Amino acid sequence: MTDVEFQVEGRLGRIVLDRPKALNALTLPMVEAVDAQLQQWERDEAISSLTIEGAGERGLCAGGDVVAVRTEILDGQDGQHFFAAEYAMNARLAAYPKPIVVFQDGFVLGGGVGVSAHCSLRLATERTKVAMPETIIGFFPDVGAMHLLASAPGEIGTHLALTGQMISGADAVYAGLSDAVIDSASWPAVVSSLADGRAPDYEAQHVRSELAGQQDWIDECYAGDDAFVILERLRTSSVEQARVAAELIAQRSPWSVSITLAALRRAASMETVDEVLAQDLRLARVVSHHADFAEGVRAQLVDKDRAPKWTHDSLDDVPKDEVDAAFD
Repeated sequence: MTDVEFQVEGRLGRIVLDRPKALNALTLPMVEAVDAQLQQWERDEAISSLTIEGAGERGLCAGGDVVAVRTEILDGQDGQHFFAAEYAMNARLAAYPKPIVVFQDGFVLGGGVGVSAHCSLRLATERTKVAMPETIIGFFPDVGAMHLLASAPGEIGTHLALTGQMISGADAVYAGLSDAVIDSASWPAVVSSLADGRAPDYEAQHVRSELAGQQDWIDECYAGDDAFVILERLRTSSVEQARVAAELIAQRSPWSVSITLAALRRAASMETVDEVLAQDLRLARVVSHHADFAEGVRAQLVDKDRAPKWTHDSLDDVPKDEVDAAFD
């Protein structure tokens, strides 16, 4: 397995995602290799803690290989093997009996959130950029992320899920996707302390969250279960950031935005990440076979013309019974 490195230093097991040219995006073999290594190190008494890192300077992980999933589905296959393997890995990370410290440096997108945000210690940096951008490709924030987004302060999670907006490390801490912001140069000290069997050696930085200062308009605009009403509130708000959020949502698949809001509201009543991942697995089958997924991946990642033609013209055109049926 050349796209993931597994290293042992003292009492530490290091998982290094190693596809820097693809911003360490996860492939099925990478997911299966990580999950197998997690199981091996769980039984290894010589390993007391783990780290997850990304090779290169750009980030931890840019997500999963949805292009391959799209290709399989267009070829008439089921296309669900990747999602099943990825969500199983996410569940293992969330329940892992040994501490896992994750270096959320640089870009942490989609599947990068899944491979990091369920772990026991999540360290962002001054370079961190976190997002769940799935609605722009006709999908939904999966990998159990809605378990965390539903628990974010007020309607912060709704804002992040529907817009796919990219946030800083400080904002990720505020939203509950990270635990602390550290100086990126201090990561070797964290690794060294863990290798010695000690607690991770780091100093948390005190950085202001911009999201925290936007809580009032976010809570006001994103309340309720009607995505069209939410969009209209954002469009007519006197707050500039709200109108920017409206523009972001309007660019995304109306089908995906509607599914995402419904899934997030359902996740709020679920107690465990496993329940949310089970919902993700059911939704992934439906949403990945919807025309908007093929079109969104084409526009963003294949042809890269950034001009998707969605099935529905607007959020008001998405039938509620069509959304409800996706959860049956």
